[in-house]
Amino acid sequence: MLPPHDLQQPIGQRRHQRAEELGAGFCRFRELLGKLGSGERTSTGLTQAEAREAIERILAGQASPAQAGAFLIAHRLRRPRPEEMAGMLVAYHQMGPTLPAVERSVVSFGVPFDGRCREAPLLPLTALVLVSAGVGVVLQGGAPMPVKYGATNAELLAALDLPIAQLDWPAMVRHFQSKGLALLHQPHHFPAAEQLVPIREQIGKRPPIATLELLWSCYRSPALQVSGFVHAPTEELAGATWKLLGQDEGLTVKGLEGGVDLPTSRVAVAGHWRRGSALPERLLLHARDYDLRAPESELGTLAQWREQALAALRCEGPLAKGLIWNAGFYLWRQGTSPTLDAGLAKAEGLLQDGRCEALRRAMAGTSP
Repeated sequence: MLPPHDLQQPIGQRRHQRAEELGAGFCRFRELLGKLGSGERTSTGLTQAEAREAIERILAGQASPAQAGAFLIAHRLRRPRPEEMAGMLVAYHQMGPTLPAVERSVVSFGVPFDGRCREAPLLPLTALVLVSAGVGVVLQGGAPMPVKYGATNAELLAALDLPIAQLDWPAMVRHFQSKGLALLHQPHHFPAAEQLVPIREQIGKRPPIATLELLWSCYRSPALQVSGFVHAPTEELAGATWKLLGQDEGLTVKGLEGGVDLPTSRVAVAGHWRRGSALPERLLLHARDYDLRAPESELGTLAQWREQALAALRCEGPLAKGLIWNAGFYLWRQGTSPTLDAGLAKAEGLLQDGRCEALRRAMAGTSP
């Protein structure tokens, strides 16, 4: 038999009583979630401010794991709108670490945090060439994570004797200011975001947070933001989001495995977005037109990649052409070189005269 007070309570008060028991924060997030997951006809989506609030609540631990998981999968199913992605980015900008401005031009690379599995990565090597040319480079990533559990920027740099991911944030800031290279490593530098990894593992699919990671940068001063993509809707979302946030320029690259490495065996597709332009400058380039056509090398072990990478820094081996192609392209688009031909020549020269390898040794604290 039910207690007398339950028999006397008006049924209409039950929901309000339960809301009070759950707490205002829990119920507020449930309201935001309802706007995403109410179905095709009744879902309204979130405003930029609401999307920012939702991510801030998730990162601050003000949403339960079930709520956070529901938010991520609901957003994946209906795809985030530009205003929602902009709000999410603002939340990351506010709650994540920030690198101070430096007196050099900077390129920030956005790649999938779950790493690379198939082709041998070139980005860490490209970064060394750019830094050798006086360009600051910002990389971001995490530890092996779902869905691919691929090779990460941190592992690749460590294989080059550059384990900078283990630096604490103040030390990373100093490294960036003095050396020109930074790596935001999510487990060490942004633990609030790292708490989403187990949820992403249980979902088993890339959530919109994975797209956010392509567009986000811990360097907030003017820079060229480079973001990898696979599908055209992701590129369109990037351009529209940058427009909402007033980004001066951004470069979208249909790179290998959704990253920013240009292929050498087929056409390379990129778009350079600038403030005030409705559409990007479309770039369709082929390495064969510059005598740099080569098959992509398969990614095996980190030890095998290290051997190939060190050879490439000497302008030798199977990765050399791909490294010249990528580094020259980014020197051109960043503005250090006036043309692609000039960028390619500069990249090859930096490799052949040993400056890139000397830079790696200097950063690693080793001698020739």
